[in-house]
Amino acid sequence: MVQSLERELMNTLSNPCRRVFLLLSLLAFTNGCTTQESPPLKIGVVPAQTEGEMAKGMQRLQDLLAKKLGREVKVEVYPEYNGVVEALNYQKIDVAFLGPFTYVVANKNSGARAIVTQLINGEPYYFSYLIAPENSKLQSIDDLKASPAELRVMFGSINSTSGCLVPSAALKELELYVDENHHSFKEVKFGGSHDVVALSIQTGAADVGAIDSALFDSFVRSGKIDASKIRVIWKSEQLFQYPWAVRSGLDSTLEKKIQEAFLTINDPLVFGAFEGATKFVKCADDDYDQIREIAKKLGKL
Repeated sequence: MVQSLERELMNTLSNPCRRVFLLLSLLAFTNGCTTQESPPLKIGVVPAQTEGEMAKGMQRLQDLLAKKLGREVKVEVYPEYNGVVEALNYQKIDVAFLGPFTYVVANKNSGARAIVTQLINGEPYYFSYLIAPENSKLQSIDDLKASPAELRVMFGSINSTSGCLVPSAALKELELYVDENHHSFKEVKFGGSHDVVALSIQTGAADVGAIDSALFDSFVRSGKIDASKIRVIWKSEQLFQYPWAVRSGLDSTLEKKIQEAFLTINDPLVFGAFEGATKFVKCADDDYDQIREIAKKLGKL
């Protein structure tokens, strides 16, 4: 039987037409074995502002990254912060745009690593503001101690750094706030996004609001809110900007390519989704140690 197979092979190789057929068959088999389409790179984004206003920028980001990485990319804006953290924990996404507090939680829970952030006014920093209606009697954060039981306070998301974590730490130092169920105010509620907080203060639906400074400034520039109707009564120390983080276990070569792809982006439509951003730059985990320490003091990490 072996001799029969050898004769058949020799006959095939001696026939030019059959040699060509055999070569083409081997090439087709080799391509089928070695060429596998890469799975989509999945990116989750926290809601920095209302989802509809982020959609166009995220579509452009998706297209640019797909072109730069040479593979399919899917970007999804999540309705709330915890969804992004859980998606990273269970490796349902590969990259996430997170608030600093959300990032340190994801880093602790699953080993996610910050690789890129964005510049605002040329700096990778922003602040947390407490704002009040311009016609309010409140001039500073200390004024909240006079009659807290009359005040309606609005945070952004409970998991927001500038919209909750940092200002709640400041209110805790004044012994006015422990958590949403233990505080000295008439009411504490969560608007979910920074633009909702700003508009609630402008319209008088809340007396004190917590907001991201870069987003506040952008809302003023765009005319979304009227600066003459809002007063900033408190400003935090500078905070390191929102990171883009990769999940634990992501291939290091791919991680580097993702980082480099972000650094080459220069598209106004993409940056417009992150109000006020002008450039992506590198960052690292230890840039968020300040937030990590605040979260630990509040028992949130």
